[in-house]
Amino acid sequence: MAAKYADVIIDISHEKVDRPFQYIIPQELSDSVCPGVRVHVPFGNGNRVKTGYVIDLSDEAAYPVDKLKTIAAVDDKGITVEGNQIQIAYWLKRQYGSTMIAALKTVLPVKQKLKQLERKKVTRCVLPAELLQAAKVCSKKHQAARARALYALAEEEVLPYELLSRKLNVAPASLLSLEKQGYLKIETESLYRNPVKHMDGNEKRVVLSDVQKRIIEEVISDYRSGNPGTYLLHGVTGSGKTEVYLGIIEQIIAMGKQAIVLIPEIALTYQTLLRFYKRFGDRVSVMNSTLSQGEKYDQIRRAKAGGIDVIIGPRSALFTPFPNLGVIVVDEEHEGSYKSESMPKYHARETAVQIASMHKACVVLGSATPSLEAYYRAKQGAYKLYEMTGRHGGSMLPEVYTIDLREELKKGNRSVFSRKLHELIEQRLQAGEQTMLFLNRRGYAGFVSCRECGHVMKCPHCDVSLSEHRNGMLICHYCGYEEARQKNCPECGSKYLLGFKAGTEQIEEALHKEFPAARVLRMDADTTRTKDSYEKILSAFADEKADILVGTQMIVKGHDFPNVTLVGILAADLSLNQNDYRAGERTFQLVTQAAGRAGRGDKPGEVVIQTYQPEHYSIVHAAKQDYRGFYEEEIAFRDFMRYPPTAHMLAVLITSRSGEDGERLGKAMADAVNKRRVQGEKQYEDIQLIGPAEASIGKINDLYRHIFYIKHEDYQVLVEIKDMLELFCKEQELKNQTVQYDFDPMNTY
Repeated sequence: MAAKYADVIIDISHEKVDRPFQYIIPQELSDSVCPGVRVHVPFGNGNRVKTGYVIDLSDEAAYPVDKLKTIAAVDDKGITVEGNQIQIAYWLKRQYGSTMIAALKTVLPVKQKLKQLERKKVTRCVLPAELLQAAKVCSKKHQAARARALYALAEEEVLPYELLSRKLNVAPASLLSLEKQGYLKIETESLYRNPVKHMDGNEKRVVLSDVQKRIIEEVISDYRSGNPGTYLLHGVTGSGKTEVYLGIIEQIIAMGKQAIVLIPEIALTYQTLLRFYKRFGDRVSVMNSTLSQGEKYDQIRRAKAGGIDVIIGPRSALFTPFPNLGVIVVDEEHEGSYKSESMPKYHARETAVQIASMHKACVVLGSATPSLEAYYRAKQGAYKLYEMTGRHGGSMLPEVYTIDLREELKKGNRSVFSRKLHELIEQRLQAGEQTMLFLNRRGYAGFVSCRECGHVMKCPHCDVSLSEHRNGMLICHYCGYEEARQKNCPECGSKYLLGFKAGTEQIEEALHKEFPAARVLRMDADTTRTKDSYEKILSAFADEKADILVGTQMIVKGHDFPNVTLVGILAADLSLNQNDYRAGERTFQLVTQAAGRAGRGDKPGEVVIQTYQPEHYSIVHAAKQDYRGFYEEEIAFRDFMRYPPTAHMLAVLITSRSGEDGERLGKAMADAVNKRRVQGEKQYEDIQLIGPAEASIGKINDLYRHIFYIKHEDYQVLVEIKDMLELFCKEQELKNQTVQYDFDPMNTY
């Protein structure tokens, strides 16, 4: 049955979308009114006809029906760029669970409409001789300012408006008067704030391999024939995936289409942008969180006007409003940062496929370590799989040494560097080659605890330990709470209150101690807070102004430094200790990606993996760069335990001011799911319910957290359950609790 009512927004600017107005859908328009369509509606006291956009449909009136107005007409221009964005937001709301307002504010990337930058110029409209004659007349009438303007235009055909108004002190009224008399014309042109600094546009083209050529030709052939698909490009590190992206995009642009290139970290933007700029010039732009609001606003305007061909950025760049989108590239598609942690908790990979289908565009996913979800779908035939098994240009994969830290300790080595790694770093320093050291931790120390009574210094607002930083402060990485480091244990008074040191700052200190002559750069969340910090650090290392780059996982993703011949992975198994079913996959990906940074130039590379669990299958396969071997072991485990991708999982997170209220709501919601299961409907028979229980972090920012999980092989069954739970919560009229839905969560709660 067709919906009876439509929510319409009159102004599509970001700050106005939370003001929808409900209208009656007349019977004759019931088939054509859908989310995203542009409609004409009576508005205000005078019932002036205004244009709006339908954002949601309903069978129930939110207000008395006699107070509602009726939609006058559906716009015959079809779905506009803005309409497409609303359709995407509606899909996000339905697919991932959120309010429509939250979905719209995700899709509309600019928070507020900022003042448009403009440049004015003044052009003469008559011959110089006529201007000189008019200037003499103005001088006789003591109109000195007008005379100055006319004399200036007699010498130059076009002048900047500011030159006349400021330097020559000609009032705007005087210029308007001269324009009315036909002597000159004042023109205004829009200016765009451009976040891309000028780069050297000379590109050294590489010769494509036969495999690269074949992939590009097949993708473009599918696109030209009207059958664009989703393609998974699985290539070992250094195999030339970016050249494939560039080749596909180049041909897509030649057809008058546009491209979105997603990258997982802002840190990758500089190197990626440089390669694309060299190929496509200033028709490339960037979209990320370091841009000013003005820069973001102008990139949206440029994209809608067709002023750029390629936009590069992390997850949010996916919603760039291109009118003629032809391809979406998702580089390093396995990265967890592609999953949103706020409502709606969408995944960029699935959302890219949906957006591409709306535009009849293709999607190219690329990774040296594909997510199990993507590889599983490729194996099932949903994606077309391409494998690139060798490095481009013939460079060899690095030699890998796996060091058992238990043996190092037995032999008396208490340093953070194994003897093998220490020896190889010394060799690199003598040879003038570079080293990258990767640690999957942040800050100067982990938790601070009392060695006598075991008390751990915790945040008073969150159920997590505080982290010690070099400035002597203990900081909560969830809410930002900080307090000064105490000398004695607040619980028992012991002086043995010590930090567990395993941070990048400590590694940097150890390097200065062990290798005093080495030039060291550190790259982590603390050193990359400012707008250009990523670019400065990466540029300095690329220019060989440092011998060693030490950092967290942001240094191991996609960077290409030809002089890096050694990579040290200092705590390969830290991520294995997470209470998360994806821990093995994350460890394999991080170790493989880190190892792939070595030996990408002409010189051979070496990798040292330091671990306490050298026998773990993720470490063993990563050392051999054996993705298929890892996949076969991991997918068997996932299938047995009904974890994604062989089944799907919905996490339902309840936050509340009171722990009792949250516990009560969680039980009521879980009971509602169980009731659906026992009613005997066939599609719900195989539902598996886990919980409810207190979340692993039971409190954040003074809000209590409870969680339960639902598993099922059919994603749409979980969507139906989510819809049912949303309706259940609406009937409960929740006041001090909120509910969030997370499909196939990247992290357990």
